[in-house]
Amino acid sequence: MQNSAILPLFYLPPVSYFRILTERNTSFFIEKQEHFPKQTYRNRAEIASPNGKLVLTLPVVKGSKNHTSVKDVKLSYDIRWQRLHWLSLQTCYRSAAYFEYYEDGLAPFYEKKYTFLFDFNLELFDWLRNQLKLNTEYTLTKEYESSGYTWDYRAHFTKNKLDRSEQFKSYFQVFSDRNAFIPNLSIVDLLFNQGPQSKSYF
Repeated sequence: MQNSAILPLFYLPPVSYFRILTERNTSFFIEKQEHFPKQTYRNRAEIASPNGKLVLTLPVVKGSKNHTSVKDVKLSYDIRWQRLHWLSLQTCYRSAAYFEYYEDGLAPFYEKKYTFLFDFNLELFDWLRNQLKLNTEYTLTKEYESSGYTWDYRAHFTKNKLDRSEQFKSYFQVFSDRNAFIPNLSIVDLLFNQGPQSKSYF
């Protein structure tokens, strides 16, 4: 494959994820066949809270270990995570300038019960692309290939890399009166604070 990039699929991906989509002039692939790695952004996101960074985690059905294909990982509803996540987003961003602008479009994702993590993340990803007005097209992988891509981001989004604040321009965030700027949070942090101007951030 020439001039191609492959990315994993995340839950409410970080800002840097969308920066890649806007900066690379290439063919994008979304990894659907990889084994599910635990404790990654595939089932967690980070938002701003009064006490700093808050992690939202999507629980998955027990047995979803490293040998399970990411497309086969099922969401667990043993706890009411949809209600908890939506309440967290409301509580943390109700005062954000553009929360109400996106609220009605985002709420259904926390009402409909999805069976598979991948399906949930993919529909949410498409919704986010539309809000950012990104015309970037992508292809879902049909089989796992360990190499052959110009840029391989499947193992790129580690905690250490996400915390490099010097790589990110600051913008106004909720709770800026008590917290310093927190770089590279979920893309919804940028959307709720910057609204339709979010795309120009990149």
